[in-house]
Amino acid sequence: MNLWLWLLLACAVSFLTKLAGYLVPARWMENPRMTRVAGTLTIGLLASLTAVNTFSSGQALVLDARLAALAAAAVALWLRAPFLVVVLAGAGAAAVARLLGAT
Repeated sequence: MNLWLWLLLACAVSFLTKLAGYLVPARWMENPRMTRVAGTLTIGLLASLTAVNTFSSGQALVLDARLAALAAAAVALWLRAPFLVVVLAGAGAAAVARLLGAT
């Protein structure tokens, strides 16, 4: 199969998944357990995306300036800094790490 067919198939699956969300009865979504599950899944997905984007390059594990950026952002979050400060701390740490030779 060529790439365009796979792309159209992925679009259709994405659309059907979103459409299925509208078909879920509202009373299911009002359940406190469902709210906890949805919140937990969101946090888990965000954490996994952060880990993959920080520690991977292609199919290899790497330790580079992104690790310094993540560490600086984590410290800023721990200190309850505003979001813009967290982003700037991460960007600054990555810039300094690259200046010092991290790739």
